[in-house]
Amino acid sequence: MDLILWRHAEAHEHPDLLEGQPGDEVDLARRLTPRGEKQAARMAAWLDRQLPEGTRIWCSPAARCEQTAMALGRKYRTSPTILPEASSGALLDLVNWPDGRSPVLVVGHQPTLGWVISQTVGMLRDECAVKKGAVWWLRHRERAGAHQTVILAVQTPELL
Repeated sequence: MDLILWRHAEAHEHPDLLEGQPGDEVDLARRLTPRGEKQAARMAAWLDRQLPEGTRIWCSPAARCEQTAMALGRKYRTSPTILPEASSGALLDLVNWPDGRSPVLVVGHQPTLGWVISQTVGMLRDECAVKKGAVWWLRHRERAGAHQTVILAVQTPELL
């Protein structure tokens, strides 16, 4: 199974809380900056050439993640399991890692994506950070009866 993790591109900073709106709602409404839009477009063009046929796409319902995913121009589903500070275990359950048959692309947030990477490659929870707009491509395989996670690619928009 392939698991492709894409952190949302650069977004506007958290504005001052608006009167009558909870902080979470304001955070989820944050949108990409013009630079973030360019990052998402560059990474989407690269992903479009690389993604296998039948890749399922999951996205956080946060505006910045949906904007990032929309740059790819493919259908996606949203899930609160991918919201900021979500559980890495819940995200892995959502995508059926490592037992799924189809590749899955997840557009989400740091620190959750870093926690997922750390958990799947055997690092401590906070040892991995994912740069804004970057993609980590992981593959689960079995060799000689042992389960392994292989890092196939790490790509940032600045290197495209």
